[in-house]
Amino acid sequence: MTCHEIVTRAIEFAAPERIPIRFGTLGVDDTFGIGLQAGCGWQPSRPNEDEWGVVWTPAPEGIVNMGQPHGHNLTSWDLLDELPWPDAHDPHRYETVEDQLANAGDRYVVVGCGFTFWERMHYLRGMSELCVDLYEAPDKVHELAERVIAFPIGIAQEIGRRFRGRVHGFCMTDDWGTQLSAFTSIPMFREFFKPYYRRLFDAIHDAGMHAWMHSCGHVNDIIEEWIDCELDVVNLQQPRNLGIEEIGRRYRGRICFESLCDIQMTLPHRAPDEIRAEARLLLEHWGTRQGGFILSDYGDGAAIGVPIEKKRIMFEAFTEIAAPGMAATL
Repeated sequence: MTCHEIVTRAIEFAAPERIPIRFGTLGVDDTFGIGLQAGCGWQPSRPNEDEWGVVWTPAPEGIVNMGQPHGHNLTSWDLLDELPWPDAHDPHRYETVEDQLANAGDRYVVVGCGFTFWERMHYLRGMSELCVDLYEAPDKVHELAERVIAFPIGIAQEIGRRFRGRVHGFCMTDDWGTQLSAFTSIPMFREFFKPYYRRLFDAIHDAGMHAWMHSCGHVNDIIEEWIDCELDVVNLQQPRNLGIEEIGRRYRGRICFESLCDIQMTLPHRAPDEIRAEARLLLEHWGTRQGGFILSDYGDGAAIGVPIEKKRIMFEAFTEIAAPGMAATL
């Protein structure tokens, strides 16, 4: 099977010959990521400003993660019409994609739209302010949601129109949980966010792609809502926080998991034997004989205190069980 076939079959529970792997740190990756450009002529007006006008505090030196947003620019609902809403249909965004695709080979190609919806909303408004607005200004929250969701929907539409059949997955990020629970109740999630996710996932599928979502935190109940919206792949990097057995009992075979040993507890703090045991536990409870599990890496080992040696131990543990022969490629 080609890399593309292996990933597709895992997502669709169609019996891949091994688990797919996204482990660029060790030079093994069944996927190929393409990037999009900023809108034509866009330049930050302030240091560390993004295309939405949000200002970021950079991460400490040596850490490649994105840092933290601090310049929330929707300080008043009266400013909604004045914000620099990016245009997903700007042709300039897609000018380099053709050249990138030439290097994809037989891999499964993904495009990303990070900070996709919930995250982008509270980056613009501020977390505390937006949570209060859910109660005090619900109509404004819906107006903001409409404006924010238009961007990833537009990206999906343009990818489908320009590169249908050549880009296979649409990757999103929305961290929805604290260590203990989701940021909102499920009824509130269904009122303010679920309809927009459904529209986004529908647009991704209409463009011929699978929908991939990354979310950190205790999102145990929200996974059910995403499944109902027909999300294809959920990226979970804290399986110990979620409960490996619980998540497997509730969702195994119903959605494809992209995961690895826990980046908070296991990888930074546990011994090699415990890493190996967790790899086996994840495959047992989250994977099936027909597919449903993708091994991925947390790329910035320095940010989570995990040296390359521990990543290699984890990689070998997974591949010895579910991707025979892959460890020999290192």
